[in-house]
Amino acid sequence: MKLVYAIVRSDNEDDVVAALNGARYQVTKLASTGGFLRKGNSTLMIATDDERVDDCIDIIKKECGKRQQITVNMPYVSGTSMNSYSTMPVPVEVGGATVMVVNLERFEKY
Repeated sequence: MKLVYAIVRSDNEDDVVAALNGARYQVTKLASTGGFLRKGNSTLMIATDDERVDDCIDIIKKECGKRQQITVNMPYVSGTSMNSYSTMPVPVEVGGATVMVVNLERFEKY
């Protein structure tokens, strides 16, 4: 057995979990934070048989496709007025997932 850890954006978590559940994967979700934009993430834990790992990862990839998002990053300079700075929208790539697969020695469900 394998344990698949998938760190996905909170924006994608409902779609990913629904697709995984629809394919008969059981998912445990943990809230987490991090990443470039400091947005909420979810860490999904999926225990699965070795031969189903690739299918599981394909579902995650499909639901977490990367896309462009426009964001405005406000500069912070200590002791100066924010009025003297102009900001411009910056396109950033969001989405995707970080996936890790580890061996699972024992799995029990009660």
